[in-house]
Amino acid sequence: MITNAYTEFAMLQSTEAEAAYQQEVCAEGYAGFRRLLDGLTEAIKAAADADIPSLEQALAKAGRLFPEPVQFSPSWERIWAELGATLAAKKHVLTTISPPERTGEWQVIMDNPQVVQEVVCYPGLDFHDAAYLYAYFRPQLEKSEYIRLQKIQTVIQELGH
Repeated sequence: MITNAYTEFAMLQSTEAEAAYQQEVCAEGYAGFRRLLDGLTEAIKAAADADIPSLEQALAKAGRLFPEPVQFSPSWERIWAELGATLAAKKHVLTTISPPERTGEWQVIMDNPQVVQEVVCYPGLDFHDAAYLYAYFRPQLEKSEYIRLQKIQTVIQELGH
């Protein structure tokens, strides 16, 4: 569900409205900025093909209005780059996999064959959840790691007794 904070932000049209919103968020501090980030994140997660251009514009506007998000929290120093990379990865998935191919069960797998660690797998997902997880984790890959988004064609599943 897209939050009211994001809806309000996305509807800002004039420079005056943007300035008032910017002032309001800055006055509220961490909590106000966090609501904006949560709204942007939810919008990226829920985004369908037609939503990508407006989200790209919204991220650009957010970066313009709040060029130093580190003032709200040190952990947000690179938040615009991170959200931008997530949106770009989701855009890549949506443009690569056509709507008719999106039905069925999907999974996301991550591994680094160079180190001894568990393979991470998110099975049993619908396409939009899998696309978001892929988009979220893709920009964070370390050297030698890989990520796979794949559609399950055939499944045999047994339950233990």
